[in-house]
Amino acid sequence: MEFIAKTVISVAEMMCAAAITAPKGKGVNLLHVEIFSGSRKEEVAEFMAAIGREKNIPFFIRDARNVFDSICVVFIGTATLPRQVPNCGFCGAKDCKDAISKGIHCAFATGDLGIAIGSAVSIASMHHIDNRIMFSFGKAAIEGGFVPESIKVGYGIPLSVSGKNIFFDRK
Repeated sequence: MEFIAKTVISVAEMMCAAAITAPKGKGVNLLHVEIFSGSRKEEVAEFMAAIGREKNIPFFIRDARNVFDSICVVFIGTATLPRQVPNCGFCGAKDCKDAISKGIHCAFATGDLGIAIGSAVSIASMHHIDNRIMFSFGKAAIEGGFVPESIKVGYGIPLSVSGKNIFFDRK
């Protein structure tokens, strides 16, 4: 069933394209998209499980099992640099300078990330590829240094094809 893995990788590539072309605030693209497969995917899954054990977060261990059982994972993350919109305050800070001093993520950056993820998972859905958006993979990829240091927020979207959806038919 080698064709299934090839199909899933092809869909993952289309998901990355959809994320990249999704609308961005002020037209600024701060996204990082990447497909994790093979040993690189396994390394992140192992790190996820380690976080789960170390910090007593059971769903990290559960999600790691799903990642091990997946063909690949699409990672979509973003840097969180402010867009310098005058008098914006959308993030809750007075202005961008105030946000930077307080370490607050730009609302445009995180909003763009959500739109990109929605665009990506719509591609998976259109091609009937089982998927689930995972905070746990994103956190592990960022904390473990698997993505560029500038990426501060991200999610993983593992992909699978099987008779039952491994991401929802689980204990």
